[in-house]
Amino acid sequence: ASGIRSGYERAIKGATTQTRSASKANVSALFKDYCQGASSNRDAVVYDFDRKRLGERVATFCEDFNAEVDRYHRAGGKADLDDFLRTDKVKWSETLKRAVPGRRYLKYDPAHIRPAVYRPFTIKQLYYADTAVDRPGRFEEYLPPDDTDNRVLVVSDVGWRASAPSVLCTRIVPDLHLCAASNGHQCFPFYTYAADGTRTENVTDWALNQFKKRYKGQKLTKWDIFHYVYAVLHHPDYRTRFADSLKKSLPRVPFAADFRAFATAGKTLADLHVGFESADPYPLVPVTNDRPLSYRVEKMALSKDKTAVVVNASLALTGLPPAALAYRLGNRSAIEWVIDQYKVSADARSGVVSDPNRPGDERFVADRLARVVTVSVETVRLVGGLPPLFAGRPTGTV
Repeated sequence: ASGIRSGYERAIKGATTQTRSASKANVSALFKDYCQGASSNRDAVVYDFDRKRLGERVATFCEDFNAEVDRYHRAGGKADLDDFLRTDKVKWSETLKRAVPGRRYLKYDPAHIRPAVYRPFTIKQLYYADTAVDRPGRFEEYLPPDDTDNRVLVVSDVGWRASAPSVLCTRIVPDLHLCAASNGHQCFPFYTYAADGTRTENVTDWALNQFKKRYKGQKLTKWDIFHYVYAVLHHPDYRTRFADSLKKSLPRVPFAADFRAFATAGKTLADLHVGFESADPYPLVPVTNDRPLSYRVEKMALSKDKTAVVVNASLALTGLPPAALAYRLGNRSAIEWVIDQYKVSADARSGVVSDPNRPGDERFVADRLARVVTVSVETVRLVGGLPPLFAGRPTGTV
């Protein structure tokens, strides 16, 4: 890829053609290591809003798979897998099929259940185990279960561009299709972890040196660079000016005139998005009617004038500010993602029901919506306050 150039300087090369192996990574890059988001190929099996439901379903899936493994080998172990394997209980993928000849049985272990970000601001429980998840990525190396410090930039991949480019920061496992079911996403962590628990900063020394040379006199860290990148990838000028380049390659990050403004804003954005569940709910106004009031969600909807969200037949939440719909990830606003994902639905193939409602916390979905409204409004404010990306040259001192 030709990369992004600012018009007065060569942009810093981001991760574009690196291998998945850190040992082979191009050191002249922002990040040494990256991988795609988790790709299950059987979302209805390994994802659920409810941990208990998920555990029961995965345990059954493991037994059904193991029964097919036994049946195959009792039949001589030579039959064509595509013709032999039953599809009524197990959704097969190439990875799962490859486990059959070698008798790689699945053993359910509840320790593999962990939270994941399935779609923007949609947290589900994921059974994160190899083979059950078709292509799990490398999140045991990026986000070990006991880690609380790491962050991952999730960026829409090239070659999938059915929707607008997007970026989101998280500290839990992201799905391959995080910001669009029609787009893949690549994940760039700040830390990577070795098998012995040793962690290494994934922002390269090369990148740190490039920034220090460009912004002489400033005290900056690799975390500053990480957050700087996050802010730049949100900037409207960046997305507009390099729209064509982003269709061909992963982002390359230009030097902005004001490094510190972007690094500071990027950290605030990352804190906001990573900690969205703790955001104060936006003061939406509940409007009820003569029906018995309920907060249970079946399928929410945005009102025609886009000023309210209809929660159910008895309740609407009004006072939705226009700015809330201006924060977009892919082709939808964050609010529209929440409306789309927090609903009761059944998988067309298996009939598995997904239900976001929480027994004992009837307002959970409505509160989640209100928190994402706050996040959206604040994101729009922060992005709108960024300085021009290409306003003059950096002076070398601040």
